[in-house]
Amino acid sequence: MTSIADYDYDLPPELIAQTPIEPRDSSRLLVVDRATQSLEQRVFRDIVAYLRPGDLLVANQSRVLPARLQGVKEGSGGQVELLLLAIRADRGVDHWEALARPGRRIHAGQRLLFGDGLLTAEVMEPTPSGGRIVRLVAREGTVAEALERVGRMPLPPYIHTPLADAERYQTVYARVPGSAAAPTAGLHFTPELLATLQAQGVGLAYVTLHIGLDTFRPVAEADLSQHVMHSEAIELDEETAARINATRRAGGRIVAVGTTAVRTLEAVAKLTAEVEGASDVVMPYRGRTDLFITPGYQFRAVDAMITNFHLPRSTLLALVSAFAGRDLILRAYHEAIAARFRFYSFGDAMLIV
Repeated sequence: MTSIADYDYDLPPELIAQTPIEPRDSSRLLVVDRATQSLEQRVFRDIVAYLRPGDLLVANQSRVLPARLQGVKEGSGGQVELLLLAIRADRGVDHWEALARPGRRIHAGQRLLFGDGLLTAEVMEPTPSGGRIVRLVAREGTVAEALERVGRMPLPPYIHTPLADAERYQTVYARVPGSAAAPTAGLHFTPELLATLQAQGVGLAYVTLHIGLDTFRPVAEADLSQHVMHSEAIELDEETAARINATRRAGGRIVAVGTTAVRTLEAVAKLTAEVEGASDVVMPYRGRTDLFITPGYQFRAVDAMITNFHLPRSTLLALVSAFAGRDLILRAYHEAIAARFRFYSFGDAMLIV
């Protein structure tokens, strides 16, 4: 049994970052060296000292949709709220899984209107988890365009301060709409920092994983192995696969920007090994993954990772513990707390090498 209690720690509430720091790359960085078991406190822009020519940064290019919708029921005019969780392309074009409030009063067949009808949600059916499958229809243009006009940014539940600029909850390279939460490890990069890294010979490639709000769902089971991981849409295209494979052949490191990039890379590497019988290459892939990375997992694709500080008793804390070892990660978290690092989505970062 792997106890979720083994991935717990006490965090003073005031260390939960409520607003992003400016500029992006002035956040703090805790460098965790697995080989020497050492910890070093730096500023994020100092990451240039730890990445080498020939390394390849792989980042998640998913863009957060303004997925929180306030509207009314067609006919009665009753107030409703939808929180879009994840695209359900398996059900049809523009189908989403969503949370609805007031849930007990929203039934299959109802139509919900947002922005005076600029966007309509037809409720299709309930989900086993208590949500709803809805089909979105825009009165003009695309659904994505309508969401930009009528939706609000779905900040995580532990952030209580309104966001002054919605773009601060997007990475500077976000370009494929589809997430209900940001891949937050990438929030620390500026265009200038990326240009500096590329000028020193560090490559940059992209994958896509559309994040649902289930990423914040706590683990309810005492035994971590009994937790059911949510499934997410991922894509690793031909260009990125070729760059990863070329980096591997040349002896460079694959540096994942965030746990979503880690899960995408490892899911595709696992599938490639099963299909091709090769453990040192990845193939292009577009589909879904429910890969759950816990201690004991054998990493195939990722050599180093950049990540934020995660919630206690979470699947993400288990993932980074699988990569660096539980004892080293918890020691790093305790040092970060003692040094007053900022935690969670708008907080500071770790580089694990």
